[in-house]
Amino acid sequence: MEQMDLVIRGYEAADMDALSAIWFDASRDAHAFIGEARLREQRTLVETLYLPQAETLVAVRSGEPAGFVSLIDDFIGGLFVSPRHQGAGIGRHLIARALETKEQLRLEVYTANARACAFYRSLGFQPRARTVTWRRSLA
Repeated sequence: MEQMDLVIRGYEAADMDALSAIWFDASRDAHAFIGEARLREQRTLVETLYLPQAETLVAVRSGEPAGFVSLIDDFIGGLFVSPRHQGAGIGRHLIARALETKEQLRLEVYTANARACAFYRSLGFQPRARTVTWRRSLA
């Protein structure tokens, strides 16, 4: 992993606009098969429900949010990195930090998102079912 000016901290209400934009931009790239209109609808849920209620860790690079992971217990509700910061190891850092506090992590991923599937496999996650619930334990 590349060394970088990176701080991982808890979510703050002032992060909402930046994280919503990261979610939307990254989702538009990774989930184009969903369609932009549907993503715009989902963005409202991200802002009003998911971010406020999840345990969210924010990766801050050069003073601004660059990505985040939102957890619901040991379930990764979402891991999103700004497209301009992707490939710099931020997602790996976020997962590593989440694993410091959770015994295991689970997630669901669209099988059409081949890049995400490869990313999670590279971190040791394994699919558990065709509906693709992925799991990784410390052991």
